[in-house]
Amino acid sequence: MSETAANAKKRAIIITISMAFILFFKFIPAPAGMTQAAMQVLGIFIGVLILWMTISIDWPSMLCIAAIAFVPGMKMSSILSGSVGNSTFSFLMFTFMCTYTLSQTPFIRRCAIAFVTNGAARRGPWAFTLLYFASVLFLGSFMSPTVLVIIFLTITEEIYTVLGLQKGSKVANMMMMGMVFCSGISAGMTPIAHVFPLMAFGFYQTATGEAISYASYMAGALPVAALAFLFMMLLFRFVLRPDMSEIKNLDASSLKASLKPMDRREKTTLVIFFAVVLLWVLPGVIKPVLPDAADFIDGFGTAMPPLLGAVAMAIVTFEGKPLLSFKDATTKGIPWASLIMTAGTLTLGSAMTNADVGLTDWISTSIQPFAATLAPLALVLLFSVWASIQTNLSSNMVTVTVVTAVAIPITLGLSTVNTAAVVSVIGMMASYAFATPPAMATVVFAIGSGWTTTGSMAKYGFPLMIASALLGAFVGYPILAAMM
Repeated sequence: MSETAANAKKRAIIITISMAFILFFKFIPAPAGMTQAAMQVLGIFIGVLILWMTISIDWPSMLCIAAIAFVPGMKMSSILSGSVGNSTFSFLMFTFMCTYTLSQTPFIRRCAIAFVTNGAARRGPWAFTLLYFASVLFLGSFMSPTVLVIIFLTITEEIYTVLGLQKGSKVANMMMMGMVFCSGISAGMTPIAHVFPLMAFGFYQTATGEAISYASYMAGALPVAALAFLFMMLLFRFVLRPDMSEIKNLDASSLKASLKPMDRREKTTLVIFFAVVLLWVLPGVIKPVLPDAADFIDGFGTAMPPLLGAVAMAIVTFEGKPLLSFKDATTKGIPWASLIMTAGTLTLGSAMTNADVGLTDWISTSIQPFAATLAPLALVLLFSVWASIQTNLSSNMVTVTVVTAVAIPITLGLSTVNTAAVVSVIGMMASYAFATPPAMATVVFAIGSGWTTTGSMAKYGFPLMIASALLGAFVGYPILAAMM
């Protein structure tokens, strides 16, 4: 049998198994206290999860939306309004348009080169490495990790050329792994252009009617990111132990030669983009002083700032060309597969938390006795570790959906645990995905480059994952709970 025929057979078998779960799981007698509708939702979840992990994330997400429509108590109109019509979906779409426009300017490359060629970076190999990783963290705080890594792959390989590094070099391996690790850490630092914290926010708002502010989230997320970054550096320094003499005669200043002075087009794009960022962050900052103004801005939701930014970029032109080409932004700048998966997971999350389905009520009732025996921080640690492990072995979006679906009803019933803070930790940890290829496309990009390996990513990614989960529970949660 040819490889093509074998792959086709394998695909057919996987799809058949998945469809069996989706179509027939509902006929299995439900455990005591669980509805058959909940069994149907579980079957859809299992079937779609198999497809997400083995086949694709796009059409299985559409299948998920269609299958949920057949669950009793779920209506197609509400499913669509809660998926492709959800504000999270719109927020991401408009934000990707803005970040794509920014990525078409030299600004991203300019920032990266500025980090690795300044005076501090020239103090020695470790100083250079630190600044290199810091540039990933900074840019990743407001960019999609996938877009960030794609851009940095080009910059990093140019740095390798300048430094004379060869494949197989521990230094090169460290830089590639660290870039991916930092892209995951940065995705948990802020909710700006980052799917997973925002999904967690959305599930919390749906359940409680209350919103989680960006400023409060970042107050807890930034210290966790800083400490996770420190742990990563210690892991590289004392476990990987690369031979830094490979870059002891560091001179990356030649990278600056390729940069031209910032023109009006780049400056205008930056002004618009940072105005968008300001509108996201400003309400949480000014609320104690100007509550009415903060509420007014918040009232438009998170999708309005990038929508205004995209419109402004499309209007402003230089030399007859708008800053934002709608055709290019929608065909090249928006990862539609990820957006459709977002819609699918939002639909799945809605079904799993639907009162008529009763799945979360059953889970909550079943786990509540065990959860009640745990100390508050032990319960937080449970959800933090769960989210960390699952996000590094499967879909980040599914992780957020499942873990928050269980955490919200349990923690809402406990006066000793802050639900908003727990949800924030889950969204944060779901972003720290870097240990295995299924965790994130960024891992696949790094391994495919040939500068690192699957084994290396797992060897150093899993210890970082464990450390991050502990930091999320014992550092991030207390700060978040105090802020929310």
